[in-house]
Amino acid sequence: MIADYKFKLATARISLQLCLLGLLVGALASGLIVLFQLAVAGLQHLVLIQSGDFTELPLAMRAGLPILGAGIIYLLVSRTKTAYRRMGIAYVIHRVKCHYGRISLTSGVGQFIHAVVALACGFSVGKEGPAVHIGATAATMMSKRWALPDNTMRILSSCGIAAGIAAIFNTPLAGVIFVLEVVLRDYKIHYFLPIMLAAITGAIIYRTVFGDIHVYSHLELVRLPLDQYPTLIMFGLVLGIVAALFNHALLQVTQRASTLNLATRFGIAGLATAVIAVLVPGAMGSEHGAVSLAHSADATILGLLVLLTAKILATIAAIGFGIPGGLIGPLYGMGALLGAMVALILSPMLPQLQEYQGIYAAIGMTAMMGVCLNAPMASLLALVELTNDASLILPYLLVTLPGFLLAHEGLGARAIFLRQLDIMGLEYRVPPLEQALQKTGVLALMDRDIVLARPGLADDELLALLKSVEHHRLLRGTEEGQELITLHADFTDDSNSALKREALPGLPERATLAEVYQLLEPKRGGAVYIYMDNPNTPVGLITWSMLYRFFRGGEI
Repeated sequence: MIADYKFKLATARISLQLCLLGLLVGALASGLIVLFQLAVAGLQHLVLIQSGDFTELPLAMRAGLPILGAGIIYLLVSRTKTAYRRMGIAYVIHRVKCHYGRISLTSGVGQFIHAVVALACGFSVGKEGPAVHIGATAATMMSKRWALPDNTMRILSSCGIAAGIAAIFNTPLAGVIFVLEVVLRDYKIHYFLPIMLAAITGAIIYRTVFGDIHVYSHLELVRLPLDQYPTLIMFGLVLGIVAALFNHALLQVTQRASTLNLATRFGIAGLATAVIAVLVPGAMGSEHGAVSLAHSADATILGLLVLLTAKILATIAAIGFGIPGGLIGPLYGMGALLGAMVALILSPMLPQLQEYQGIYAAIGMTAMMGVCLNAPMASLLALVELTNDASLILPYLLVTLPGFLLAHEGLGARAIFLRQLDIMGLEYRVPPLEQALQKTGVLALMDRDIVLARPGLADDELLALLKSVEHHRLLRGTEEGQELITLHADFTDDSNSALKREALPGLPERATLAEVYQLLEPKRGGAVYIYMDNPNTPVGLITWSMLYRFFRGGEI
């Protein structure tokens, strides 16, 4: 029979079992992310064995690496079924919204390998996109292992995502808020606790392996006095313009690239990155080189502008043409470069501003992410956790809020991940009622008091059995599935033996009430039966009236 814990998990309420599962998913996802980090570091060490970073590589190697990487990724992807080729945060959002976060192991393994190659070969992509995908895959693995309800699967997928971000950046709070703000776009207390536990687990495993390191806590950030705050608003407006231009350019390239075949797309990405790598080596890789230059006392306006332009072009070439990897890392680099450049440009008019170049770079780093990805709160927490400095909160808000409003309300920028889904033709919009019903599993509502009639019974035997059953309904197996046997509404006495037979659709025990609604809503009546292992093992029944009372009762 069905385990008792599954009935508890099927309800939209917090439970000890759900929190424990969130913790376990966090541990599994974090372990995979640590392996991913080590794989990237190991392969990069082989590539850069005689160099400190990509900028010190010989010219021929800088040009050849992206082309080689694009070729390897093409060979791997082209041998993968089409259903498993889509990757990254946008794809994970689609799976969470429309498929409860289920992601195949094949897709997760592909994301792991492809992203390791892309990062080691110098493409301007980040680690967080693969981390989100791998974290959701870990949740799917655990959910399948215990055949958990789909409503729980969505929460566990969110746990895996939060743990993945925490294990990449050592930012557990930012991981939680990113899930709630970008992926789920919803907040419920029974979501928050297991997701929080998973993120904490991810951060603990990160610190166990790599140490309690805040990636940018070493930056020397002098606190801004109040009289400098007006310039932050000006910086925010500049950042909003740059973010909107980047947003439009990336989505335009993505739209055009979607019409090309794989070989052409990866070929263009590899060649474009190779050209940029030859001309501006600092644009290779994720964000660390750009952030370091932005905080350097030797930085010049021209040097920052050249690297910012190259970084934008390299990121558009990689992400726009489908190289597997994340967008947040490159956005950090772009924002840091822009912040430092604004500080240096304004310093002739405000000489004291040059002292605060580091603060402008640090704030720009995450503000760019917040504006481009519609994630201002997640990027705020990321800034605090990455720098280990809470004094940046107010300056960050003075930059991000005007930048966000100008980019999205004034210049028509759109959430990149959602627009990517539109381009790919993947759905993410779910009607509010169905979205609410997805939070509860069928086990929480079904009537378990069902009577199964033996095949082969004559009508008079069925009638006698019906009269002895409290609900006056029977389930009987047929070659097509199950049928519901009840008495006709005009039944009056024993002389009228008319039986009403209705073929029922079936749903597995892991389904949610949203699937019940989809089956019954067209007729606004009828029933579905719930089965355990296969359609021949019914364990419960849900009628339209039961479902109607449920959502009319305000339990969703």
